Amino acid sequence: MSAADTTTPTKVPPPRQVPPAPPAAADRASGTRPSGGAAVPWALLAPCLLILAVVLGYPLVRLVTLSFQKFGQSQLWGFQPAESVGFDNFAKVLGDGEFWTVVVRTVFFAAACVVFTMVIGMLIALLLQRVSGWVKTLINIALVASWGMPIIVATTVFKWLFDSDYGIFNALLSKLPGVDMIGHNWFASGPEGLAVITLLVVWGAVPFVVITLSAGLTQVPKEMEEAARLDGAGAWGVFRYVTLPILKPIVVMLTTLSVIWDMGVFPQVFVMRGGHPEAEFQLLTTYSYDRAFVVNDYAQGSAIALLTVLLLLGVIGVYMRQMLKIGEVE
Repeated sequence: MSAADTTTPTKVPPPRQVPPAPPAAADRASGTRPSGGAAVPWALLAPCLLILAVVLGYPLVRLVTLSFQKFGQSQLWGFQPAESVGFDNFAKVLGDGEFWTVVVRTVFFAAACVVFTMVIGMLIALLLQRVSGWVKTLINIALVASWGMPIIVATTVFKWLFDSDYGIFNALLSKLPGVDMIGHNWFASGPEGLAVITLLVVWGAVPFVVITLSAGLTQVPKEMEEAARLDGAGAWGVFRYVTLPILKPIVVMLTTLSVIWDMGVFPQVFVMRGGHPEAEFQLLTTYSYDRAFVVNDYAQGSAIALLTVLLLLGVIGVYMRQMLKIGEVE
């Protein structure tokens, strides 16, 4: 018997079997998409889209329909059928000088609110980056508290602050040398009254801007700021050439949202003037409301509201164009 016959053969382990890939991984590897995969996102979005169609779609369709009809109290109560009048309502509105006065007033009011909101919000956000932790916490608590306050409550508080007889603001101003504001009525004239309402709108909008910008400032690389300082840039230079370009998408978004919100200001003016805003306090929202529910001309009120929507769509178009430009640069 040879040595080869007496040697015990070595057992070779069986080859390890790779488990089959799951269907999703196999589809990704082969570059194919499972059947019905494209319909899944739409199925998940369907409830939300249905709610939006009911909550926003129907009122918008009804608004467009009313703006092309003759619709007053007789039509509302069913005494007369609604009549189609084409573009007559728009012709009357656009040919009314009071409407254009309200448009100009609304644009200036919204511009003032947006500018003050963005400037004050940016300053506070930059300040929060340079204070200690407990101070930042206190400021954030105050911001969230003011942001969470209902508009009606905030408007009532401001109405009391600027009251001609019991207002604290007049009392504080009267303590300044040579200033006597006791009994001063801030709402006796349109510009002063709108300035108070602007302050109210800015006060309610600043917290959201501050919180959003503070989150954006955390994404600014400290190395780039240090490099700019080493190159001789001051505080303004670092902000202009380093911080602001990085925050540009957020600033554009916040500015656009602020324009949309401030163009649609209604409860602040309505409550501040006791439900009956005078002519010098009318904005597009209150003007449309008065035409519809005070004058009882629902068709003209709808036409004014539709023109406001078209104006805001123009703002949204500018926003989308800016965001596309930013995307191309990046």
